[in-house]
Amino acid sequence: MTRTALVALILAAGAAAAVAATALSPWWCLAAVPLVLLGLLGAADLVQRRHSVLRNYPVLGHARYLLERIRPELQQYFIERNYDGRPFDRDVRTIVYERAKGTDAEQPFGTERDVYRPGYEFLVPSMAPCPEPKAPPRVRVGGPDCRRPYDMALLNVSAMSFGSLSANAVLALNGGAAAGGFAHDTGEGGLSEYHLRPGGDLVWEIGTGYFGCRTPDGDFDPAEFADKAAHEHVKCVSLKLSQGAKPGIGGVLPGAKVNAEIAKVRDVPEGRTVISPPYHKVFSTPRELVRFIARMRELSGGKPTGFKLCVGSRRQFLAVCKAMLAEGTAPDFVIVDGGEGGTGAAPLEFADHVGAPLTEGLLTVHNALVGAGLRDRVRIGASGKIATGTDLVKRMVQGADYGNAARAMMFAVGCIQAQRCHTNTCPTGVTTQDPRRARALDVPDKTARVQRYQEATVAGALQIMAAMGVTDPAELRPHMLRRRIDPFTERSYEELYEWLGPGQLLAEPPASWAADWNAADPDRFTV
Repeated sequence: MTRTALVALILAAGAAAAVAATALSPWWCLAAVPLVLLGLLGAADLVQRRHSVLRNYPVLGHARYLLERIRPELQQYFIERNYDGRPFDRDVRTIVYERAKGTDAEQPFGTERDVYRPGYEFLVPSMAPCPEPKAPPRVRVGGPDCRRPYDMALLNVSAMSFGSLSANAVLALNGGAAAGGFAHDTGEGGLSEYHLRPGGDLVWEIGTGYFGCRTPDGDFDPAEFADKAAHEHVKCVSLKLSQGAKPGIGGVLPGAKVNAEIAKVRDVPEGRTVISPPYHKVFSTPRELVRFIARMRELSGGKPTGFKLCVGSRRQFLAVCKAMLAEGTAPDFVIVDGGEGGTGAAPLEFADHVGAPLTEGLLTVHNALVGAGLRDRVRIGASGKIATGTDLVKRMVQGADYGNAARAMMFAVGCIQAQRCHTNTCPTGVTTQDPRRARALDVPDKTARVQRYQEATVAGALQIMAAMGVTDPAELRPHMLRRRIDPFTERSYEELYEWLGPGQLLAEPPASWAADWNAADPDRFTV
């Protein structure tokens, strides 16, 4: 039978069913409606040319697309185990939710993790644990060139822009930061009233688009920057070089999403597509980068100023270190964003395969600064999949002074990992500009959740440190974190990685660093 004949047969069968039903009674007419509609659907499936499955399996083929649509939900809620979900498994999401709600985040009967699996890591407890400190320690951020240092909390809100997040989400995050005494990074989308209204401490992030301090043609506007950086809630200023989930590429905000409010915050025309280039206009060499950081610090009135990057070339970061030495100045902090970091949207190839993971990034930056004799004046922040006290302690062992969390903070305000951040259809009102969806996020309730989550996570980190015999993060050492290499062997981070001594690169670089150090050029970003 030809396809045309089959279509005709389906339509004829539907029509016959309708006529027969009409001859019987009105009730049969109602019953025939679905048959007629299915007949029409089947006919349309047979003649369409877009989906091969539907041409071969009319009507029934739609079940395949329905199941594909709800596959993530089926996977997350019914199939995946507590410890193998991605990007965050159910155990991690649960501990964040419970801490945000103020309930017990405890587990009976022991771990579900395979502790003999290669890659499993564990922290080393002490036979003489210490009492936990009465107040969480803070990290003084601000080198010798900084006139207004800031005491950073051990865990803070990582960079997320207004526009990517809803107004209610930003209000809740900043309100939680204000209540808990920790910092909130604005992201590169500008300094909005929602960042300022609750009164939380801010790290104002400036990206390649210079949103909130840009000229009409997209250059950096020093006068507008100085005016906004002087705000009392802005405690630090951060220049974003690259992001973990998508290093080396810019971004596009479609004109349809650039409403009047976002246009005002970002200093861009309403309704016009906005492009963030992958590169900065204000510098092109390591030396120019260091000089611009110093200029930002002066324009801000001496507030701590630094930059964020996803580490790629070790040689390029060493070139920045050489530029710091040559210029006699340095950033007050460097935020290392791991390749496992999140974003609202990124090409899969970049998210999966470009940029160093946080462990390697931290080790590179920490050792480079130590070896160049600069570590005592530059603080290091760690950003990328930090959600628990264990994560925080591990990152401080690896060289960080403090941590930033983005997706975990989103969980605290209600995110369910639906992974629809880029569609404007977030079911919990966190990553959407749809007012109807955003109103579902109750600001006072979520504000308290953010504050409770941060407080409980820092307390968990301090509890772990006390069990390790440590009262201050500065006392953490590489031998306190161990990794399983195979089912029979495990090694400490002290054994697995090379750790440079203060000024070692200046005196006699070890063979493994010598080639990169010698090739690093403060006047060129050499790969």
